[in-house]
Amino acid sequence: MIGSAFVYSGLILAVAGVVLVVKPIRRLRVSTRSRGLVVAGAGFLLAGVGLVLPVSESRVTRVETRLDEFAPTWQFREFHTIRVAAPPSRVFEAIKRVRADEIRLFRTLTWIRRGGQPLPPSILNAGERESLIDVATQSGFMRLADDVPRELVIGTVVMAPPGTHGTLTPQVFQKVLTPGFVLATMNFVVAADGPGRSFVSTETRVFANSPSARRRFAAYWRVIYPGSAIIRRMWLRAIERRATNPNRS
Repeated sequence: MIGSAFVYSGLILAVAGVVLVVKPIRRLRVSTRSRGLVVAGAGFLLAGVGLVLPVSESRVTRVETRLDEFAPTWQFREFHTIRVAAPPSRVFEAIKRVRADEIRLFRTLTWIRRGGQPLPPSILNAGERESLIDVATQSGFMRLADDVPRELVIGTVVMAPPGTHGTLTPQVFQKVLTPGFVLATMNFVVAADGPGRSFVSTETRVFANSPSARRRFAAYWRVIYPGSAIIRRMWLRAIERRATNPNRS
C-alpha cells in the first residue's frame, strides 16, 4: 500500500537522520549535524505525506460473495490467499477453531497495536482457550454470514459519531448511516481446489462514510497495515496447520 510505504520509509529516514545528528557520517555525505537534521526533517515530511494521502473508493460490479452483500463499497482493503491440502469442510472447521496462540506473531503484533496496555478479552487481547472467531464475535464483531463450508463473514463498527447508541445488527452494514461511521468487514472463503484440496482467501474491507472519518481512519490504517497483513498471512497458515492435522486439540 503506497500510503504505508510512504509512512514507514519516512520513519526509517527520520530515525537515520536523528542518528546522523548525534554522529554525522562523512562517507554518507552527511558531515554536519545540521545536515542530519535535514535528513530527519525530510523523513518526517515523507511520513506526514503518507498519512494524509487521499484515498480512492471502490465498488463491486457484481455480487459474487456474501462479503459483496455486506461491503459493496470500500476505501481500504487487504486480500490474502493460501492453498491447503485438505477438503473444504475440514478447512472451514479449522477457520472456526483456530486460536490466537496458533497464529505466529499474533500476540506480539496485537500487544504493539494496543500499546502494551492490558485490555478486556477481545481480538487484541485473545486468550488461549477460545477460537479467535469466537473471541471476536463476543467482543464487538458480529457474525454476518456463516455459509458452511463456503464463506464466513464478520463485521464491526470501527468508528461512530459521538453519542451514537444502538445494537449492532447485520442491517447496520446494509443501510445508509449518518455521516461519521467506519465499518470493517472480513471474510474467509473456501473453494475446492482438486480432490481433497482447498483454495482459501481472506479479505478485509473498510468503508468510511464521511470525508473526516475517512481521513482519520486513513492515518490509522497506514500505520497498522504492515502488521495487519502479517497477521492475516499467519492466520491462514494456522488454518492450514490445523486443517492438515485434524487430530489437533
